[in-house]
Amino acid sequence: MRFQKSNDVLGTTNRGNAAESGLCTLCRSDCMGKCEAWMSSIVGRKLLYPRDFGTVTAGGNNTTHVGVSYNSLRIQGYAYGVHGLPQGLTSEADDCIFPNVSLETEFGTEVKTKSRIPLMTGALGSTFIAAKYWDSFAIGGALCGIPVVIGENVVGVDRESKIGAGKTKKGKIKSAPELERRIDGYLRYFDGYGAIIVQLNVEDTRNGVAEFVVDKYGDKCIIELKWGQGAKGIGGEIQVTSLDYAQFLKNRGYVVDPNPELPEVQEAFKQGAIRSFARHSRLGNTNLSTVAQVREDFMNSVDYLRKIGFKRITLKTGCYGMEELAMAIKFATDAKMDLLTIDGAGGGTGMSPWNMMQSWGVPSITLHSKAHEYASILAAKGERVVDMSFAGGIALEDNIFKAIALGAPYTKLVCMGRAIMIPGFLGSNIEGALHPERREKVCGNWDSLPKTVSEFGNSAEEIFASYFDVQKKVGKKEMKNIPYGAIAFCTMADKLTCGLQQLMAGARKFNLSQISRTDLFAGNRETARETGIVHMADANDESAKKILNG
Repeated sequence: MRFQKSNDVLGTTNRGNAAESGLCTLCRSDCMGKCEAWMSSIVGRKLLYPRDFGTVTAGGNNTTHVGVSYNSLRIQGYAYGVHGLPQGLTSEADDCIFPNVSLETEFGTEVKTKSRIPLMTGALGSTFIAAKYWDSFAIGGALCGIPVVIGENVVGVDRESKIGAGKTKKGKIKSAPELERRIDGYLRYFDGYGAIIVQLNVEDTRNGVAEFVVDKYGDKCIIELKWGQGAKGIGGEIQVTSLDYAQFLKNRGYVVDPNPELPEVQEAFKQGAIRSFARHSRLGNTNLSTVAQVREDFMNSVDYLRKIGFKRITLKTGCYGMEELAMAIKFATDAKMDLLTIDGAGGGTGMSPWNMMQSWGVPSITLHSKAHEYASILAAKGERVVDMSFAGGIALEDNIFKAIALGAPYTKLVCMGRAIMIPGFLGSNIEGALHPERREKVCGNWDSLPKTVSEFGNSAEEIFASYFDVQKKVGKKEMKNIPYGAIAFCTMADKLTCGLQQLMAGARKFNLSQISRTDLFAGNRETARETGIVHMADANDESAKKILNG
């Protein structure tokens, strides 16, 4: 397979086992390096190339493709032609350079949401790691001009939020400081590209999150219904180490395991035999037993959200089987929703049962291939298929290209979860090490810079390749308010941007809308069969023979 623990060409290494995405299966916020995502958060686009130029040569080792995965797809290049040049450019060689590739995209039915690059974050919800590093994620995403998603349960786990017993005209929530902090942090640097998306699960719906958001922010936010995710087949979880907090969450209506109200559990906690509690969300749609009932309930939910004022509504679904996939695509299309995010197995988590992550659901490449097939059935009937975002273990620029091509023309974005969090961790650790007085505020884990960072410098200006790009955008005076995690975020995004532009230029596609499934071929016959992508030996074989016989 493609990823080993170390990459001698780039000088990167994984601390733990490498997943299909190239990330460690367990990613630590205090990690001192240095996987590819970690390194690109410092050096940016330089990591696209082999190290030690002038003293080395390098050769690829990815010649054998085993099994069905995104890594068994290859990108097809062409020796002539050009497609989708931005307005004002010509097909002359001076114009057809990779920096001129446009990565702007948009999604939506009636109201279009623009994004500077075809990325969005995964849902960053009630896990404490999302809360601690939120400023880095939100500000970095806003500066890059991509959508950022606030995940489920943020209001419910916030001990400072006030939720009333009865539903008023404006909902149950009287105050939600953590949710407001997250929305406001993004909107401060929002410039018309990207969006802040707020996700709803069962508890959020009961608590009136949608009513609170639309009342306070109007159409500044997108609301997202949630059916599931790629990491697990049950609702969201967090872990708490306080008996008092566990009891608070139990009183808020959550499932808490073990039950902190039981005397024997309280005694076990007191003695140290129990040290933590898991808070779980409920399953949705448990009172529905037919597809028709699910559809009716879903359409009613969308209608209600529109009625209270939301102009943009999206859906997130997980790696269920084919029936649920078809339901998600069909229902979202019928409801004229703005985006459908399809998260395959291999997607990340803040906390999920490990063996469930290993064994449940449909892997990303298979799920995404079927999504294209099902969308094409609707399109053949003349329907305007919902715009899609593919998620599930995607971390590098080549798999961004592959995901967009695999689902073309329906895929407008790629959703990244764990990969896009890494720069937030790294930047915060660097800021805490360089400025001890900020360490607690930014949640830095280091007392000093490790050698893996100090080799690049001893100040933010020296360390981050994109520092001055960010400064140009916000101004020198405003830089004091930009967390280093956001600078690292922009640095990693710059690497992904440049890498994707190069791949698109090689495919002679200068606009995202021009990418198609014919820009891929399969590295083995099994992948060709499962994805519908032609095998590399068969791609353009007929036209090749016409040349030979011409």
